Amino acid sequence: MPVERPIINSSVPHSARIWNYWLGGKDCYEIDRQVGDQIAEANPAILDVARAQRAFLVRAVEYLIAETNIRQFLDVGTGLPTANNTHEVAQRLVPETRIVYVDHDPIVLAHAQALLTSTPEGATDYIDADLRNPDTILEQAAKTLDLTQPVALILLGIAAHVTDDSVYDIVSRLVDALPSGSYLVFCDSTEVVHPEQQRAMVEQWNEASDNPRINRSPEQLARFFDGLELLEPGLVSVSRWRAAQTGAQAPAEVDDFGGVACKP
Repeated sequence: MPVERPIINSSVPHSARIWNYWLGGKDCYEIDRQVGDQIAEANPAILDVARAQRAFLVRAVEYLIAETNIRQFLDVGTGLPTANNTHEVAQRLVPETRIVYVDHDPIVLAHAQALLTSTPEGATDYIDADLRNPDTILEQAAKTLDLTQPVALILLGIAAHVTDDSVYDIVSRLVDALPSGSYLVFCDSTEVVHPEQQRAMVEQWNEASDNPRINRSPEQLARFFDGLELLEPGLVSVSRWRAAQTGAQAPAEVDDFGGVACKP
């Protein structure tokens, strides 16, 4: 039977494609570039956010691989493949690491083959699912991951697309299904550093897109870590999470706060 190809709407901007554009990728459409340029013009700091969030992912994965017994990752809202994807970072250090990516954008599905390139010793898989359907994610992830063993759940910039408080129950459902010794790697957008620009960015995005998002305060983001043990330095700007300092100068903050926490 022929494989049903995903329907990609190239007339509506999508966050995964805009993010890819900001990171220097080519997997985007003219509408994504237009909206991405409009947002970046109104809020130039968003480019720093994109780069800082990717660097945070790299440092968090490297830490978990080197300092804990984590050998499994569930990366939800992964977006389009760019440089230093989760499986590349993890499998460089431990080739037998297993990774499952989750996204529901058709263009990400179309590029899934790029994500499925794994070391022979390890495994990667891709699930076409929405964060709003945690049971589907867990059921499908169990085909590749052993959910009786610790898993690192990665949620970077994705919870903002669930704009009401149901998002806390969704994330709790995913965390609760993982065993003791698992980790949550989480970050999302705030209005701490450049509040006016961040609010304008979200308004502009929500007018142009059919996939609305919201900024949350650090206090609201802290709720995602309830019941977990936050690693030092806690919930901070992702640019400052275990980042190298130049002399006494800490990296500049960005409007993306996050952290890494262990499930006791």
